[in-house]
Amino acid sequence: MRKDEPKFTIGVEEEYLLVDRDTRALAVDPPAELMSECEAALGAQVTNEFLRSQIEIGSKVCDNVQEAREDVARLRRCIIDYAAAYNLAPIAASTHPFARWTEQKHTDKDRYNALATEMQAAAGRLVICGMHVHVGIEDDERRIDLMNQMSYFLPHLLALSCSSPFWEGRDTGLKSYRLTIFDTLPRTGLPERFASWAEYQRHVKIMENAGLIEDSTRIWWDLRPSAKFPTLETRIMDVCTRLEDTITLAALLVCILRMLYRLGRNNQRWRIYAPMLIRENRWRAMRYSFDAGLVDLARGEIVPFEYLVDEILSLVAEDAEALGCSEEVAGVHRILTRGTSAHRQLKDFEIERAAGRNEEDALKAVVDTLITDTADGV
Repeated sequence: MRKDEPKFTIGVEEEYLLVDRDTRALAVDPPAELMSECEAALGAQVTNEFLRSQIEIGSKVCDNVQEAREDVARLRRCIIDYAAAYNLAPIAASTHPFARWTEQKHTDKDRYNALATEMQAAAGRLVICGMHVHVGIEDDERRIDLMNQMSYFLPHLLALSCSSPFWEGRDTGLKSYRLTIFDTLPRTGLPERFASWAEYQRHVKIMENAGLIEDSTRIWWDLRPSAKFPTLETRIMDVCTRLEDTITLAALLVCILRMLYRLGRNNQRWRIYAPMLIRENRWRAMRYSFDAGLVDLARGEIVPFEYLVDEILSLVAEDAEALGCSEEVAGVHRILTRGTSAHRQLKDFEIERAAGRNEEDALKAVVDTLITDTADGV
């Protein structure tokens, strides 16, 4: 490893929804003892989220993908075990199949109270969960440069992670409905582009001085420099129901960043495309996942997603080998074959309906599958 090469450490954050095992509905007001017990066992690696029915875990700083898998599996298992004592279960899905946002209660913390007051109904609708992956990029300037280039790949990562096809009991027609909710907040969507770290800081300072934000943690782009750590934080992905998919995407992401770094080391760089073009792919990923292809921006035409994936895997093969995660990255083919969580949820719903179950019971069956798949492999 070169002296100036980033460490490419990995940190994974996942948000879960807590459901009642009997009704399969969201646990609107879970017992405070549950969080206390989780905190006693996991410390700062578990936190409240905006809604009381949500819980968030964060891995330690991991040196490699395998270490990240072990830690996230441990955290998932802990939440599952402690929740079971209260007849609850976590589901790693970015929306609940039939929950209604008007029935939810937000967590009583100063930060969340302020968010609820400022954002009003836009915040109240945040019955959504995501997955955030931090990659250690210690140099400030390099972090901004890689952010500018990495934006191109964000739709590809989203397409492989979709887990939010339902909203309030309806098939939305989108594989990732979550982002339609999140995008109503300010400072979301694709990241801005900056020529330098100083330029980025200057813009953040303007917003802070104007009283628009307390700090850069209130910038919720799909990809951002972390405000707390020397990392680049990718936030576009739905939370993956299966742990193996979480790890596959974390591995693919860190390999793409290493590939981009390697290009720069050789005085090359990824082409910077207009945000309007990347937004089209972002929308296609939200709508179809990988079913209808994405635009190959170099060719200017829609191509099968499998073609783009094979191209990316070829580009990062050297990096996957160097980082020791070739097997995990190859899991992308498994996702394409099996489908995302969104595909599985929709298929289960169709099967249940075809078997004669009404919509309510069919949606409860989807929740049952989510409970099982969340615990798979942990």
